[in-house]
Amino acid sequence: MKQFIDFIPLLLFFVVFKMEPRAIDLAGHTFMVGGIFSATAVLIASSLVVYGALFFKQRKLEKSQWLTLGACLVFGTLTLVFHSETVLKWKAPVLNWLFALVFLGSHFIGDKLLIERVLGHAVTLPQAIWTRLNIAWIVFFIFCGAANLFVAFTFQEYWVDFKVFGSLGMTLLFLLGQGLFLAKHIHDADPDTSAPKPKD
Repeated sequence: MKQFIDFIPLLLFFVVFKMEPRAIDLAGHTFMVGGIFSATAVLIASSLVVYGALFFKQRKLEKSQWLTLGACLVFGTLTLVFHSETVLKWKAPVLNWLFALVFLGSHFIGDKLLIERVLGHAVTLPQAIWTRLNIAWIVFFIFCGAANLFVAFTFQEYWVDFKVFGSLGMTLLFLLGQGLFLAKHIHDADPDTSAPKPKD
C-alpha cells in the first residue's frame, strides 16, 4: 500500500496536465490550469500535503519518501523557475537511480541489506536469497530510470503517460514477480513441507 501512496501526487499531476488550459479565479487571483507547468505546481503542492499528512500521522517518513519528496521539490521548483519541462523529465530517472544507489550501498554499509531491513520482520530467508532480491531491486530501479529517460527524450508526446502509467505498470509487474519469487522460497523453507513427516 505504501508504494502506491507515492502515485497520488503523480496521478493528480497527470489529470491537470491533460486538462485544456483555462483561467480560473481563486481568492481574487487568476490562475492558469492545464498543461505542464500548472501540473508541476499541483505535483509539488499535493506531495507536500500527502507526505505532510503521513508525517503528521506517523511522526516520521521513510527514507524513500524523503527522497521522493525532495526530488519533487527540487525538480519541480527548478521546472517552474526556469519554465522548462526538460528539468522535470530528469526527475524520474534521477530518483530511480538514487533508489538503486541506496540499495547498492546497503551491500557495503550496515549489517543488513536494505531489502532485508524492509521485509525481514515478515519473512525469514537465507542470506543468498536476500542478496538476490536486493540485486533485483537495483536492476529494477536502473531499468526504470533508463526507460523513463528514453521515453522522455525520444517519445516526448507520450512521456507524461509513461511517467504515470508506465511506472505504475512496471512497479506492479515487478512486485508480482517478487511475490511469486518469495512465495516459492517461503514454501521451500516451510518446515511443514520441506521436512519428512514421521511414519506412524
